[in-house]
Amino acid sequence: MELLLPNERIDDLQRSGRRIIQDPARFCFGMDAVLLSGFARAARGEKAADLGTGTGIIPILMEARYPGVHFTGLEIQEESADMARRSVALNGRQEEIRILTGDIKEASKLLGSGCFDLVTSNPPYMTASHGLVNPDQAKAIARHEILCSLEDVVREASGLLRTGGRFYMVHRPFRLVEIFREMTRYKLEPKRMRLVYPYRDREPNMVLIEGIRGGGPMLKMESPLIIYESPGVYTQEVKEIYGY
Repeated sequence: MELLLPNERIDDLQRSGRRIIQDPARFCFGMDAVLLSGFARAARGEKAADLGTGTGIIPILMEARYPGVHFTGLEIQEESADMARRSVALNGRQEEIRILTGDIKEASKLLGSGCFDLVTSNPPYMTASHGLVNPDQAKAIARHEILCSLEDVVREASGLLRTGGRFYMVHRPFRLVEIFREMTRYKLEPKRMRLVYPYRDREPNMVLIEGIRGGGPMLKMESPLIIYESPGVYTQEVKEIYGY
C-alpha cells in the first residue's frame, strides 16, 4: 500500500505520537473534530463507531486517549476512506481501528444493530438552503447535507447503540431545536451539552451533545468552552484538548 499520494502530507497530531495523512485540496479536519474527540468518553473494552469518519481523525485521536477501545469508522467517499486506512496503518493501529466504505443511511445494516457502546459523528452542518454549496464535491459533501441528513445520522446512531449506549455529536447551535427533536424521536435522550464560543464576548458557534439510548429525561449543561483568549491564542483548556 502506497503511503502518500500526490498532494498529500503527514500532520503530527501532538497526541501520543499519532499522525494523520491529509490532502489540502480535499477536506482537512477542523477544530470541531478535535473538540468532539475531547468531549466524548470511552472505557476499555468498549466498541465505538464514527459515522462520516472522513480521514479518520476522531477514531485516531480517541484511540490515543482511550486504549483498549475498538473503533470502526464509516465513510462514504472512498478517497477519504482510503486516506483514513493509510493513516491507521501509519500509526500501526490496524487492530484497534477499522475503516469501512459505506453509506451512513445504512450504518446499522452494515455494522450491526445494537452492537456498539458509543457512536460519534461530526456530520454536515448545513442543509441545502443554508449558504452556498462548495463547488468542490468532497468539501460540499462534508459541509452540506447532500448525501445524508441530520435525521439519517441520529436514526442510524440510535440503531447502532445498545440500550444505555452513548451518542456524541458536534453541530451548530442554530439547529438545536431540530437536533433535540430528532434525538428524542429516535430514543436518544440528550443528557449532556456544552456550547463552544470563539471568544468570551461572542455568540456560540458550536455545540457538543451527548445522548443516551433509552435514557431518562435530564439534561446537564456544562460550562462554556472558550476557544481564544485573544486572536490566535488558545485558552488553556483548548491547549489541553489539543495536547499542547
